[in-house]
Amino acid sequence: ETFEMVIRLAENYTSTLFCNAYRTMAAEATVHVQEFFTDVGLFLFGTDISTEEFVNRFFDTLFPVVYNHVINPGPTDISLEYAECLRAARKDIRPFGNIPKTAVGQMGGSLLPSRTFLQALNLGIEVINTTDHLHFSKACSRALLRMQYCPHCQGLTLSKPCMGYCLNTMRGCLADIAEVDLHWRGYIQSLEELSGALSRAHSIEHVLLNFHALVRDALVQAQINGPELSEQVNKICGPPVRKPKQSPGCSFDQNKDNQGLKMFSRDSEETFANRRKEFISHLRLYRAFYGSLADQLCGNELAAADGRPCWNGEDVVR
Repeated sequence: ETFEMVIRLAENYTSTLFCNAYRTMAAEATVHVQEFFTDVGLFLFGTDISTEEFVNRFFDTLFPVVYNHVINPGPTDISLEYAECLRAARKDIRPFGNIPKTAVGQMGGSLLPSRTFLQALNLGIEVINTTDHLHFSKACSRALLRMQYCPHCQGLTLSKPCMGYCLNTMRGCLADIAEVDLHWRGYIQSLEELSGALSRAHSIEHVLLNFHALVRDALVQAQINGPELSEQVNKICGPPVRKPKQSPGCSFDQNKDNQGLKMFSRDSEETFANRRKEFISHLRLYRAFYGSLADQLCGNELAAADGRPCWNGEDVVR
């Protein structure tokens, strides 16, 4: 949910940039902004797409819009065919300089660890859900029955099993669970390392919430180099082929989702990092959960306390 909120907020910032500073092309540009952040979400939540591909696609589709409204504005719009030529030529013309390459590096460096972290959490949930529904063997059921109810046959209804007897019985019953222990410890260690990598890399919050600044710099660069870019475009695509103008003004609703977004500010970057650290520290407490489950069950509820009379399987002893 936090990642989804960051994506929505980043999209809001980027669309607002166009509405405030480049109003004439805002309606066209915000469509591409929405497509870009949809791709960000798809990648983050597991779809097999390339960050390099969707970042480049965004700048490819943005170039004809910028050319039409900023570099070479005219009384009419460029044709669809001409726009397609501009899209295909964007990498060669490089209207936005190194900014697309920077964006590719930042997105790859922040989205991939975050995606892996989410996948790892889902794996943990799957393990917990699976081990929550184990079926015990008949031998285990009989051993539990003997341990819990045999003293009742002698009228000893209040006697709990001795600790050693309880541990032997429960460890036998939970032998399959104990096999998970080594892998579970490795899983938690990997999560710790992954969380550390998320802290060291460009955080997803920082990269996404500052994407609008990269876009702004890209637009400024294209504006400054406008005359040179026009010459390059004329060489590759020829003079602009235009059609009647259809560009509406800004259609982005800047108040949309504001209620939810008000609760999530840039300060949440640090909050999210803290929450992740807090989660990992809590998880460390359960590092030995599967290996020590028998000890926990006997120590907390099943076995008699030290010094109390207990059932050893044959008689009541201290």
